[in-house]
Amino acid sequence: MTQFFATYKDELIQTLIVLAILLLLRFIVQTLVRKIGRKSNINDARINLINRYVTVTLLFVVLLIEAFIFGAEPDELSLVFSSVFAVIGIALFAIWSILSNITSGVIMFFSFPYKVGDKIEIHDKDYPIKAIIEDIGAFQLHLRQDNGDLVTYPNNLILQRAVTLVKKDAIDDDSEAL
Repeated sequence: MTQFFATYKDELIQTLIVLAILLLLRFIVQTLVRKIGRKSNINDARINLINRYVTVTLLFVVLLIEAFIFGAEPDELSLVFSSVFAVIGIALFAIWSILSNITSGVIMFFSFPYKVGDKIEIHDKDYPIKAIIEDIGAFQLHLRQDNGDLVTYPNNLILQRAVTLVKKDAIDDDSEAL
């Protein structure tokens, strides 16, 4: 065991430095995401989801850096990564809609102009929807229609459709009509 520490002393010190930087960077990015989320009135579940994405991304970056620290050659890593990406690419092609919804969820975190509690109208020629946003998840929106029905609407479709925010006056008029 002592032989191991003596042999890899420099690499272990570099690893500790990389891990310290990772933890600091993760703290900074998660703090920024929380500030952006709270400023935009985004619920804590969505903020935590984005923070998990950040952590996983940083973990992959650290693993790549560690491979270089412990002596991996770029040619070796490119062979491994090309093989892994080929397998992942084939698998993701089969589940592209899931990946599309996750990506849309991240985009919606930073630039979606509507929030939980807003009444929106989705202009879909086949199935127009007018409902209140109950939840914005990683994969879909949960929308409550006036008749009480719960509709789950995929995140990737909400970014592809025209959406109108129904004014508060229109909501009051709808409730008075009932």
